[in-house]
Amino acid sequence: MRVYLPCTLPKLAALLRAGQLGPAPVRGYAVTPALREWYSSGDQEELEYAAMAQAAKASLRLLQADPQAPPRRVVVAAELPDQIITDVAGFDEPALVEVAAPVAVALMVSGHVDDPYAAGDIKAAIGALTAADSGDDDARFTVDSAEGHELLWYATQELQHVAR
Repeated sequence: MRVYLPCTLPKLAALLRAGQLGPAPVRGYAVTPALREWYSSGDQEELEYAAMAQAAKASLRLLQADPQAPPRRVVVAAELPDQIITDVAGFDEPALVEVAAPVAVALMVSGHVDDPYAAGDIKAAIGALTAADSGDDDARFTVDSAEGHELLWYATQELQHVAR
């Protein structure tokens, strides 16, 4: 199963050095039954995109927790065995899963990272997260505007350069 794992650039560098993302359980996002139900008109590609978008939003929360990290969302895609994935999706996060083992770099298939030009909008979204969580519509708009930036695709062998 393809799982999208939220990250930051410093966390990406650390996982590449360690050879794995962990410890378990690792939170990720995937095409779950709840996501299929939530987005019933979507084909597989659209469902994968929706799961990756939820991981990118989770990356914003990681950035909020680490103000020293460069303001660029990072999502790592990994192909994982189904038996180590538990579907914990809920209404607010229909693609949420937990991975019961550390995710080895060898299982990563790609990385997705904001263009540096998105930094201003990402900073604004990070700053608006708390107010958005409290129901502020303007703050929600600011957070949602970060999704207007497409994440750039990187092959796994390029991630060392991106993480620097």
